[in-house]
Amino acid sequence: MNISIMGTGYVGLVAGTCLADMGNEVICVDVNEEKIKYLNEGGVPIYEPGLKDMLDRNRKEGRISFTTDVKSAVEKSKAIFIAVGTPPGKNHEADLTFVKQVAASVGKYMKDYLVVIDKSTVPVGTADIVAETIKENQESPIEFDVVSNPEFLKEGEAVNDFTCPDRIVIGTESDRAKEVMEDIYKGIVRTDKPILFTDVRSAEMIKYASNAMLATRISFMNEIAQLCEKAGADVKMVAKGMGLDRRIGPMFLQAGIGYGGSCFPKDVNALYETMKSHGVNSLVLDAVEKVNHEQKKSLLPKIKKLVPDLKGKKIALWGLAFKPKTDDMREAPSLVIIEQLQNEGAEVVAFDPEAEKTARELVKNVEFAKDPYDTLKDTDALVIATEWNEFRDLDKEKMKGLMKSPNIIDGRNVYEPKDIKEAGFNYIGVGRGV
Repeated sequence: MNISIMGTGYVGLVAGTCLADMGNEVICVDVNEEKIKYLNEGGVPIYEPGLKDMLDRNRKEGRISFTTDVKSAVEKSKAIFIAVGTPPGKNHEADLTFVKQVAASVGKYMKDYLVVIDKSTVPVGTADIVAETIKENQESPIEFDVVSNPEFLKEGEAVNDFTCPDRIVIGTESDRAKEVMEDIYKGIVRTDKPILFTDVRSAEMIKYASNAMLATRISFMNEIAQLCEKAGADVKMVAKGMGLDRRIGPMFLQAGIGYGGSCFPKDVNALYETMKSHGVNSLVLDAVEKVNHEQKKSLLPKIKKLVPDLKGKKIALWGLAFKPKTDDMREAPSLVIIEQLQNEGAEVVAFDPEAEKTARELVKNVEFAKDPYDTLKDTDALVIATEWNEFRDLDKEKMKGLMKSPNIIDGRNVYEPKDIKEAGFNYIGVGRGV
């Protein structure tokens, strides 16, 4: 099938590449000329495991192309995915400016029946706005359908999440659109991955409600971690005991220093604003966001327990991305930690396997090390902000020998307190009250 993807951000590039790999002819469109040039030259603007190899293969086989020519893409396509950004507006609501721009272009250039698919994360009711915008920009009436097909991609696992999803959610009341969507996803459905057809508004709600639920689990466990620290319990044991209950399950029960990234912070706030606009109180989401905001600041008191006066001290920071296996630093807790340390007069030296380039554009007066060991030279403490696997099994004696003082403040509970203390470190984790 001839498919266009409007937007070459994280969702658009992953979706376009995976759809091309399934045999479709995919045109990826973006107004950013530099990005399109970079993609046409073989570049990949984001780090995502497995994406580059898949993209290179489909470039070579001619199934994916990149352009700024919206008109040509619309005219050639049977289905168009809207995968542009929906950044927070002035009141944290989702800004639909880019979505409306794409819809206007579709209306202006379409020549035949199209299925227009909202892949961007958008509030309930957006499909109606897209449909109305398309109609307003048509020279003469041409049939089309607007479908909601929310994405459920985890950064660091996005390629696998697209090709082997837990579920595919499609919101449409049109039999014609349903047939097109079944054709697009037939390769995935053959692998017994469930496809759920709903009405459009329910599909739009499923995305926001899913992300808000996951964020709620994280904030809940971070509050439990605070109690564990006071009461002498171990939050990792608490999470394990909770997760064995099939009604709860083990996912997203790990305490830490808060969630970040492009989805949870934005989507929780956007859902909160949507609820408010419909006259619905949102006590839970308000608390989820407040807990997360405070959790990002929670490491500084722990750091000062081991290094009371930070002025002039050198602090190592492992991890800059908001989570492992990505270079994304949007809403990353590391940004808060760096600012706090610098405000206290500390010198920060940091390492991240993938996010250094991103970090250089976001933080100032930070030294970047070449590897985890290099980060530790003559430091007064190590702060762990991202749980990259390569941090777990490093030589503890070598680590201790490099540091001026063997202090570790572990914001992701990478280490077991007993083991790391026996190795000679002063150690504070999150919720490890025992």
